[in-house]
Amino acid sequence: MSGNTFGKIFKIATWGESHGPGVGVVVEGCPAGLPLKEADMQKEIDRRRTGQSKVTTTRKERDAVRILSGVFQGKTTGTPIALWVENEDADSSKYELIKDLFRPGHADYTYLMKYGFRDYRGGGRSSARETVGRVAAGAIAKKLLARHKIKVVGYTLQIGPYRAKTFDYGEIENNIVRCPDKKIAEKMVGHIMKARKKGDSVGGIVEVVAQGVPPGLGEPVFDRLDADLAKALMSIPAVKGVEVGAGFASVAMLGSEHNDAFVMAGKKVTTRTNNAGGILGGISNGADIVARMAVKPTSSILKEQETVTVKGEKALIRVEGRHDPCVCPRAVPIAESMVALTLIDHYLRNKLSRLPK
Repeated sequence: MSGNTFGKIFKIATWGESHGPGVGVVVEGCPAGLPLKEADMQKEIDRRRTGQSKVTTTRKERDAVRILSGVFQGKTTGTPIALWVENEDADSSKYELIKDLFRPGHADYTYLMKYGFRDYRGGGRSSARETVGRVAAGAIAKKLLARHKIKVVGYTLQIGPYRAKTFDYGEIENNIVRCPDKKIAEKMVGHIMKARKKGDSVGGIVEVVAQGVPPGLGEPVFDRLDADLAKALMSIPAVKGVEVGAGFASVAMLGSEHNDAFVMAGKKVTTRTNNAGGILGGISNGADIVARMAVKPTSSILKEQETVTVKGEKALIRVEGRHDPCVCPRAVPIAESMVALTLIDHYLRNKLSRLPK
């Protein structure tokens, strides 16, 4: 088991390294007949692209996606879809200087312990550059979900101490931190830039809401929908925690406060509140699915830190190069993609759960 695949029916396998020739993904299980062109995926890839603003890395990549297989005459054929994005602006020179040092917060040490060998250029496979393939595949998943009126929306909920108080979805793409609260977005930017000037970084919370998800998705007991969503989001680089619905706040609530009372909306069963985050017993209940992921401060910082060499000698390190002072803004489309991939996989799996009436 290589750990590079995700999904049971709608499956993806990402490939490539940060400073290799390119990165990409192979998508299996996409039904034939879905209209698909490179522009569909490019729109989403551009949202995670480098060099977008002053709060992202200055690495300049066009991230132009190419369809290599699985599409003919503008429609999916039902066969594997291979997608490729070339690395055009990889600069490995900064890594040559620190190739024998373990970068604090990075996977240098653990990859070396696992494989006995590692690609030190930008972290190789452990780099967030790998997520280009996830976003490309997520664009396909979103197109399929849209056919069933399911929409996935993500945004930056919090950066440092600043947390959104209002939620205007139309504002998300209007500011460089992708926050639904315009006033708080300005404070977030200031907080990021202050840390960047000091050679440091900050973390935050990204929230994803899936609307229109029908009740019944989820495969108990080990493939619960919330369990798979947690795995999907935790697999994103820099993510250190995931919660669904009220999440950790539920520990301070009474059962009478946390339970979502069932009510009728016309002929439809719904809930008065949504502390469960749209999932009960690992199965969607028809309410909005709400998940959050905690994103740690970016590990690559200019501030001098203690470390050791590969030979165990004490050393100091400053990680120079082009790095995001905060991962959250570019993590939003990645989080959306992983939620979309999870939902479409469970949607297709649910078709096999019972015989039609």
